[in-house]
Amino acid sequence: MGEPGDLWVFGYGSLMWRPGFEYLERQVALVHGWRRSLCVYSHVYRGTPERPGLVLGLDRGGACHGVAFRVAASLREPTIEYLRERELVTAVYIERNILAHLADGTKTKAITYVADRNHPQYAGRLERELLLSLVMQGAGRSGPNADYVLNTEAHLRENGVRDPVLEWLAAQLRRA
Repeated sequence: MGEPGDLWVFGYGSLMWRPGFEYLERQVALVHGWRRSLCVYSHVYRGTPERPGLVLGLDRGGACHGVAFRVAASLREPTIEYLRERELVTAVYIERNILAHLADGTKTKAITYVADRNHPQYAGRLERELLLSLVMQGAGRSGPNADYVLNTEAHLRENGVRDPVLEWLAAQLRRA
């Protein structure tokens, strides 16, 4: 579980493969009541307002496998500051503390970012063909949207996590 004051961060998208902060421990984790979904129009990192891409958000319902990172208590505040700067750039995410079930069998509170269903960038559930079209058109500050989807799907697969929508999208993108 770590030391008192340590911070746990739950990642379900690019944080899994590009956390951008120092951590002491990394474990596969599961959260209940939230599901991974390409439900956020990206206007900065993987698209623009004129040509949006799509990025993942935690949306209500279901369960989500991801990665939990344990950050030393001494780095708690700088890590939260970094995460807020990264994740709250357009305020489409809401910072939450959720219960994460770690691979070692323990449970811990973890900070994460969930999709704000009232934000204009919230896309909701989209048909697969529209997902593909948006991902193929999107490119932003962090590069092509397709790279984001391919990296996330590959990382999930390496960790034994199945995501049928991302798997379908990745297969289509590799064919394109």
